[in-house]
Amino acid sequence: MIAPKPIQFDRATGALEGASPLERMAAYALVMGARVSSTFSYRGYNAAANLMRKALPSRDIAIKLNPDATFVFPYGDGYWSKLLERSYRYEIELDLLFADSVEVDYTLIDCGANYGYWSVLVSSKPFGAHRAIAIEPSQANFSRLAHNAQVNGDRFETMKCAIGATRGTARLSGTKHEALSIVGKTDVAGEDVPVIRLDDLLDDGLIATVGKYLVKLDVEGVEIDAIRGGERLLQADTAILCEEHGSDKDHTVSRFILEHTPLKLVVYDPGTNRFESVVDLAILDRIKVASNVGYNVIGTASAFWLARIENLNASAAKRAMRN
Repeated sequence: MIAPKPIQFDRATGALEGASPLERMAAYALVMGARVSSTFSYRGYNAAANLMRKALPSRDIAIKLNPDATFVFPYGDGYWSKLLERSYRYEIELDLLFADSVEVDYTLIDCGANYGYWSVLVSSKPFGAHRAIAIEPSQANFSRLAHNAQVNGDRFETMKCAIGATRGTARLSGTKHEALSIVGKTDVAGEDVPVIRLDDLLDDGLIATVGKYLVKLDVEGVEIDAIRGGERLLQADTAILCEEHGSDKDHTVSRFILEHTPLKLVVYDPGTNRFESVVDLAILDRIKVASNVGYNVIGTASAFWLARIENLNASAAKRAMRN
């Protein structure tokens, strides 16, 4: 059976094309739901959207993120449908860093890429057309990732594997496409996936020993193992962008980075619109206000990336003075 053409949505103009009346009503509900739930960190939005999705025809939506970036996912998907709300900014702290690094010659290593949102954006011309390597272990997610690579001219690379502390295999399991993990029992339902270290990218000749790298680690509980497996890569001009789960009151990933690595740690504070140094973990108690949200911290030993972050703060201060 030939799949129906995807609905088309342009975030810049708000134009929605190719949608039936029912699908247009669903788009309105998804947008209004995002606006309302944004006041309480989108709590309940994913579940409500996924429930509504069951009443819709099985169909994709292709969202034009910018003139050179198209991101495709199943229409009504609870995790990604917030993009229909045009003021919504997904992971604003990463968006700010990537947008400020347009002219920097770096490679994105997108670990836990899911459907490839950041690889699609970072490899687009408005973001600098950077090289991106999208790494995703789930077969279902990888199929979506590979499709988004194809839709965008196969301009970023894809690898089907997980990231860990050692090379080998692991059992991937979970019920939500955005929260699959290799953490847990090996006898649960799921799929066996290959595991590599970040340093294996160097050893296998996939990236050069000299270069600038941004490594996004959205690997659902394996962040510390991924850091342990990337010791040599993290000694280069590399910054790791690690997810801190809002429900983790111990700030496990940040604590490990501060206590067991030479990396300096910063976090975006929406209250000040600045990237603040994390010297005392108490700052995360203030910033991580929602248990259902992930917060990204940035760890680096690179003077170059630390200077870029300071430049971001200076730019934010200038904008604030103009306003």
